[in-house]
Amino acid sequence: MDRRPFIGVSTYLVDASWSDWRGRRVALLPERYTAYVQRSGGIAVLLPPDSPERAPEVLARLDALVIAGGPDIDPAYYGESAHPLTDVASPERDLWEVALLRGALAAGMPVLGICRGMQVLNVVCGGTLVQHLPDVVDVDVHGGSPGCYGAHVVRPVPGTLVGGLLPESELEVPTFHHQAVGRLGTGLRVSALAPDGTVEAVEGPGFTVGVQWHPEQGDDLRVMRALVQAATAAALDAVVLGRAAALDAVVPG
Repeated sequence: MDRRPFIGVSTYLVDASWSDWRGRRVALLPERYTAYVQRSGGIAVLLPPDSPERAPEVLARLDALVIAGGPDIDPAYYGESAHPLTDVASPERDLWEVALLRGALAAGMPVLGICRGMQVLNVVCGGTLVQHLPDVVDVDVHGGSPGCYGAHVVRPVPGTLVGGLLPESELEVPTFHHQAVGRLGTGLRVSALAPDGTVEAVEGPGFTVGVQWHPEQGDDLRVMRALVQAATAAALDAVVLGRAAALDAVVPG
C-alpha cells in the first residue's frame, strides 16, 4: 500500500464568530488535531455531525477513527441524571459519535479516543463516568484553567498496548477535563493511571485506545503514529483480502 491512511476525526458543532460573521453555526476542530494526524503520517478527514444511519457509509471510506475532545456526553447514555456542572452541549454530536464508535468497533477499525473521546468509548462499551472529578479527588490537577491546558503525571500500565507505546514509568501530559471513567466498559482494560487513581487510558481488542489527556497539545506523536501504523496495516489487509476474493471469483479452485 503506497498511500497515507485516511484518519477520520470527529468535530465540534458550535456557534462561532469570525471576520464580519457573528454567531454562525459551524463544524469546528482545533488545528492541533489535524496537525497531530498529519505529523504522524496520516491524512486528516473531518467528520461533522451527521445522521447516525450514515455512519457505516462514512466508516467504509476511512482507515481509522479519532473521537476528539469536547463537552460532556449526555449522562442519559449511561443511565444517570446530569450533575449541575455537567456540560451537555451537543446532542447531535453525541448521537453521531456513538454511531461512529459502534460501527468502528464492530468492524475492528483502529480507534483512538482523546479526552471526551475516551469517555464516549467507555460509555459505548457499557461503562459509566465520574461526572465531576473534584467531587472524588482531594486535589484536582486535571482541569487546567479557563482557556489553558494543565499538566500532570500519568503512569502507563506495563504489559498493555499503551504501556508498550509509552514504556517510561511515568510521563507528564497536557490535560483539560473534569470527568473521568467510572465503571469500566465491557471489553476494556485500564492502561494508564494518574497518581490519584484516575483512569488515564483504556484499551480494547485490536487497536482500540482511549487517552484522557490531550496528546495533540504536545510533541509526543507515539500514540498517533501507532494508530496510523495500525490503519495502514488494516488497509493493506483489506486490499490483499479483496484481491484474493477477486482471484477466487475468476480462478477455478
